[in-house]
Parts: sequence; structure tokens; C-alpha cells
Amino acid sequence: MQLEFLGTGAGSPARYRNVTGIALRLLDEINSVWLFDAGEGAQIQMLMSTIRPRKIDKIFVTHLHGDHIYGIPGLLSSRSFQGGEERLTIYGPRGIRRFVETSLQVAQTHLTYPLDFVEIPPAGGMVYEDQHFTVQALPLDHKILSFGYRVCERDSAGELQVERLKALGIPAGPVYGQLKRGETVTLGDGQTINGQDFIGPAKPGRIITILGDTRKTANAVTLAEDATVLVHEATYGKGEGKQARHHYHATSLQAAEVAAAANVGRLFLTHISARYAGRSANELAYQVRHIFKNTRVVNDFDVFDIPIGKQSNTRPLRFMGTDEHGSQQEEVGDD
Repeated sequence: MQLEFLGTGAGSPARYRNVTGIALRLLDEINSVWLFDAGEGAQIQMLMSTIRPRKIDKIFVTHLHGDHIYGIPGLLSSRSFQGGEERLTIYGPRGIRRFVETSLQVAQTHLTYPLDFVEIPPAGGMVYEDQHFTVQALPLDHKILSFGYRVCERDSAGELQVERLKALGIPAGPVYGQLKRGETVTLGDGQTINGQDFIGPAKPGRIITILGDTRKTANAVTLAEDATVLVHEATYGKGEGKQARHHYHATSLQAAEVAAAANVGRLFLTHISARYAGRSANELAYQVRHIFKNTRVVNDFDVFDIPIGKQSNTRPLRFMGTDEHGSQQEEVGDD
């Protein structure tokens, strides 16, 4: 599981930050990519990543402001031109269907794959679930209806305790597979082994919380509770609370307070205003680490591995990505 940031800017494209687009790469889990918002130029950003439109089968839209949706019609068209045939579903506030269908109809664009819509009621709720994941949406506090999404990976089975089996003299072989499935096996010597007795505790699934534009709100904490990763907007710096409230956005300090209250593992700050560039953008994270240590301002094309297990809030972040000027960085710590 990985998060890749295709756009991390606010409002309109800037020289070093495109508008919002976040890809949750689930290639190892379900061979799929889920996109959260797709602002103008989303498919151009993809050309500079390893993401291919035909791998995207879900788009979750936080709200209907242009910097979060203007890239969707073009992306859908390109997916069709590239031979996409698999069904794609778009989730979002009421109105997303009309926007997309009108854009495609006016341009006389005919897709080569089925396109579905799930328009979420204002109160939110569970919007998707399968054997691997659930996705919950709740409304935030913005000028228009804006949702945050909580993606929960289902717990996975514990590991087979091989060393205990070997200590009992049970050699490796097909029987290990049966025991891992929890079956009861009778060995050649008549001994009966219950696989359930040799499976370790289940591994908790990862939780990814991605919020749309918002003021600080209680629903942000609810969505982020015990999340492995929280992606929160930080359009303003910590001393600009009045301005943030007036424009229905959040400060980096408010994002850190949400992360601390929700006991998350990592906080990624995005939706960065163009007035913050270079060191001043990174300062948004530095100024709030006394509230939440494991905070980072993300840049376009940053890719973060999301490992299984609770992320420590006392360790530096490790990631593969670029700095704001496009230079490659590897294994960068929190300084």
C-alpha cells in the first residue's frame, strides 16, 4: 500500500505544486489504484508517475470545487483511449454525476467502459465495502459540502507459528498449508493437530484518512481516530486562524491538533497555498511538531509506503520522493 501525491497545491496550479490529486496505490493488495480528487492536469501529473489510468477503478471526490474535479473528464477520456474496459465508479457529493456526464456529453466523448456514480447523502455514511476494505465518509466544514474519507483495511490472519510446529517434530510440507487455514489435521502417527492453536494474533488492517477542504471540525477527529496516516489540508500557517476560518480552511496547527487528538501515526499536510514556497512551505510542519512530531508537508510526486502496524509518532518519517524543486530525495528524516 502506498500514497502518491499527484498534486498538493491549493486553489490553482502553481509552479511547483499542481492542484489536488492523491492516489492510494493498492497494487499488492487488490491490483487497483483509488484516486482521491483529480484537479486540473491530473493526467499530466500521472505521466510523470508510474500510475496508469486503466488501473484506476475508483475516484473519491471530496467536494465540487474546481481544483478538485476539473481533471476528471480528461482522465476518463484518456482511460478510454488507452483501452480501458474495466468498470470505474465515482463517489462524491450530489452534483458530481451531472458535472461529469455534462462534460462528456458536450464533448461527445464515448467511454469504452461502464461508468457508475455513488452520490453520497449530506450526512455521509458507509460508501463502500468488500472483503478487503471499507470506506466511510463524513461531512466536514467548508463553503460547500465537503467530505472526508476513512479507508479501513480489514484485519488479516495471523502468521502460522512455524517454530512451535518444528519443536513438535512436524516437518514442513503441505500440512503447513492446511494448518495455516485453521484446519484440524491428523498426522501419520495418529497425532491430531488443530491449526487454530498454531496461528498468531490477527494483524490489524491499516487506516488511511483523507480529508477534503475544511475548517477544524469534530468529524475530522472521528474520521482520523487511530489512523495509520492522516492527510489534512494546511492552506494557512499556524498564526492565521482568523483568515483560515473566514475562508473555510485550516491551519497547520489545527491539523496537528486533529492528529494529536485522534492518535494517528503520521500526519501529511497538503493543499498548500502558493504563497508558501521552498523553506516557507516546510515551515508549516516545523512550527507544529511540538504538537504532533510525525508531521510532514508533502510535495507533488512524493510516494509513501504505508507499512502494516501502528506508526510511531516519535520516529522520523521515511519516504521516497522529491523536494519542491523536483530534486530526488530518498530516506529523508524529519529535519
